[in-house]
Amino acid sequence: MNLFQKFPKTFWVANVIELFERWAWYGFFMLFANYLTSSSDAGGLEFSNSQKGMLMGVGTGILYFLPILTGAIADRYGYKKILYLSFTIYISAFILLPMFDTFTGVFIMYLYLALGAALFKPVISATIAKTTTAETSSIGFGIFYMMVNIGAFFGPMVTLLFKGSSHMIFYISAGIIALNFILLFFYKEVGDEKPKNVRNTSLSQTFGDIFKNMSEILKDVKFILFLVIVAGFWTMYNQLFYTLPVFISQWVDTSSMYSFFHTHIPFISENYSLAPGVMNSEFVTNLDALYIIALQIIVSSIVMRLKPLHSMISGFFVCTIGMALTLFSQDVVFTMVAILIFALGEMAGSPKITEYIGRIAPSDKKALYMGYSFIPVFLGSIFAGYISGPVYQNMSDKVTFVKMYVAENNLNIPEGLSINAYFEQVAQQMNMTTMQLTNTLWETYNPSKLWLVILAIGMTATLALFLYDKFLMKDSK
Repeated sequence: MNLFQKFPKTFWVANVIELFERWAWYGFFMLFANYLTSSSDAGGLEFSNSQKGMLMGVGTGILYFLPILTGAIADRYGYKKILYLSFTIYISAFILLPMFDTFTGVFIMYLYLALGAALFKPVISATIAKTTTAETSSIGFGIFYMMVNIGAFFGPMVTLLFKGSSHMIFYISAGIIALNFILLFFYKEVGDEKPKNVRNTSLSQTFGDIFKNMSEILKDVKFILFLVIVAGFWTMYNQLFYTLPVFISQWVDTSSMYSFFHTHIPFISENYSLAPGVMNSEFVTNLDALYIIALQIIVSSIVMRLKPLHSMISGFFVCTIGMALTLFSQDVVFTMVAILIFALGEMAGSPKITEYIGRIAPSDKKALYMGYSFIPVFLGSIFAGYISGPVYQNMSDKVTFVKMYVAENNLNIPEGLSINAYFEQVAQQMNMTTMQLTNTLWETYNPSKLWLVILAIGMTATLALFLYDKFLMKDSK
């Protein structure tokens, strides 16, 4: 308990701000992949998985690239002002985004939303770094990561209650973000004192300094190599949001989970199911956040004795096994266990990335370096978008497979049907139930083979980080 008293008030305020921001973000983001790709009669936009992968990959990638610039701007002009700007953009973007249903319109509004998130991310990470010490950083970032996952858990749990109205999902997120304006009254500026001539500094000079700092950082080959290696981890990790909700929705039989809740906790089966016997895929995926809420402090206490790189290596390895296995089976119990394995690795590895960069960053450039901590997430988002887009569409997409099945069996299906209606027509013509048709497609086209791709990516990142630590960092503490 004495350790927790060593954290200043701003540390706790920043953590609550992070909780609400992540609540708002994941409240829509966990549902976003299915919103983009699901049938129009279920409120979806019926984008292809390739379109979904491009939109989520490129859009989210840009979100994580911009902190290179926004972090330096925050260092220069003050954290609090940037937070005000971030929340203003966030709220307006959440209100506007559901008003668009074309690929171009949704893409543009998602990029606008990404700008708000990009302004927020380096500031809040730098606040945590500045309000922790070498003694408290491991637990401090563990608390921070737990707050991320409290928000990540409750966000989808609330918005899923309103899944029948896609607009409400976005409006709820806007309302949650608005709560952070109240918390800013209690947020004390923790950025270093700004030079006296800051008011006379032009925006072009500020960006000139940013690119000057960028050129200096690019000379640090070890640091750049570290960022590239960690990008492999984020490529694998992002499948939790880009691919897994769609995979569960298309392939996994959730009837046993539905039966359990229907018998023991009917509120959940009534409010988090698409139909009798079918749980929302986002509810299943959201178990990752629940596991982390329950276990993060315990895991952080265990790994706090490890060097950050050693914790990352073990975390990456366990994460890879877990994520690969989530795409292996149609059994929802198997999926739940795989998500637990993934979460344990995530708890050991992911917070340590931020902690490691926070430790090595110069005191007067914390936000700048925290901005660079998002470069691997930028690269990982781009690569993950490709995996969840064209790769998933070719290897695992049920819509692609059912059309192949129709062609191979010379079926005559009417044009202009929604995705769900099309699938039901195919099942009817083959004298099958929709579940029997799903099982037939699973056995015929083997969509689970995507797990080998995820396994290869994660294992490559794990091995590369092991070699990085062994040969490039052997003289470091």
